[in-house]
Amino acid sequence: MSAEHVVLNVNVLDIGIHLAAWQNSGLAPTAFVDPDYFADMARLAEHGTLDALFLADGPALREEPRLKPSRALEPSAILALVAAETEYLGVIGTLSTTFNDPVELAHRLLSLDHLSNGRAAWNVVTTYSPQAGHNFGLNDYPERSVRYRRAAEFVDVVLQLWSAAGTAVPVAHHGEFFDVEGLLPLGASPQRHPLIVQAGGSPQGRALAARSANAVFSAELTLDAGRHHYRQVKDDARGQGRGPDDVAILPGLITVLGKTREEAVRRFEHLESYLPEYYSLDRLSTVLGYDLRGHDLDAAVPDEALADVDPDNFTASLGFRESIVRSIQESGATVRDAVREFSGGGHRIAVGSAEDVADTIETWFRAGAADGFNLMPDVFPSGLEDFVEHVVPILRDRGLFRREYAETTLRERFSSVNRLDRAVG
Repeated sequence: MSAEHVVLNVNVLDIGIHLAAWQNSGLAPTAFVDPDYFADMARLAEHGTLDALFLADGPALREEPRLKPSRALEPSAILALVAAETEYLGVIGTLSTTFNDPVELAHRLLSLDHLSNGRAAWNVVTTYSPQAGHNFGLNDYPERSVRYRRAAEFVDVVLQLWSAAGTAVPVAHHGEFFDVEGLLPLGASPQRHPLIVQAGGSPQGRALAARSANAVFSAELTLDAGRHHYRQVKDDARGQGRGPDDVAILPGLITVLGKTREEAVRRFEHLESYLPEYYSLDRLSTVLGYDLRGHDLDAAVPDEALADVDPDNFTASLGFRESIVRSIQESGATVRDAVREFSGGGHRIAVGSAEDVADTIETWFRAGAADGFNLMPDVFPSGLEDFVEHVVPILRDRGLFRREYAETTLRERFSSVNRLDRAVG
């Protein structure tokens, strides 16, 4: 195996990232609550020697159910199943620091780490959705700065509990948000402790990643933006006394594959044809925090839609917004262009043949814009099958990806990636 290889996780979002995936998968629309579905996707990912299966979470209903069945199963429950059905595949679950307790979460994830023999990771989010706050009885949703202060302390408590596991020295933490004294009823993790992944591109998110994260799930649309964010996080990690290779940068990558580029474009346009006319425009409006309805679709995106926002009063993802605003400003996109180009909500969309997608992955990796990707296939299972059967062999032939698993824990796998010799300037 090459000492220099990309990290590739697969983000299993419902039956695919595209809104119309459930109408084009060949599966039952309710497959996302079928344990066999997740077991099948996990085995397929492991057959392709992918690094990990990644699950998002949002403790509230956000999508219109008539347009898209929503995520219904709690991530750690699914990942326990995935761990049991696989031998090497990592398991990464998204869990909120706003709507969980650090002791309970530390116990739950360390349990998963033991069950998986050291393959677990926690994707840390603060949850920006006011709908989630209403589910938990919060009439006044915490400001972003408060959520991130709580998140930083939450992560500190969890790491203290994990580090103390298997010892006789109890944790004694008394902070702004938490008072914790005691020990978890578990031994030490097989991999020191579960890995920490951080999702989000806001300044507060980057600060949290620099202090604690082993990987960052980022959202960048262009190569230049990816390189800029990559350098930012690596420099911030150095500022915290860490090495640049201590944190892997993993942008989201939506894949739409075909035997040829033309076939992939037809596949994408077919999926897009299922969307109501208003949907993509409304989604972009939500991400920007500016209502684009009524604007000339062939005119430039209004300057006021791209203006800076007050972080504490902005209720959508600040990282996604920054990514999209930067790309619109660089390209001078019209509203119509922006709706189509940025319908991934802030993640890059690769539409093309297996060679095209492999080229995107290699270009970003070689240019110092990514250490790998969180893959988001348009439709399961075909999107993942095509990636494993056609893209993975190309990456292997280029010396960019493993042919077999060599490490047993997720920490060893992430740590084995040599990222020092690529262009990062």
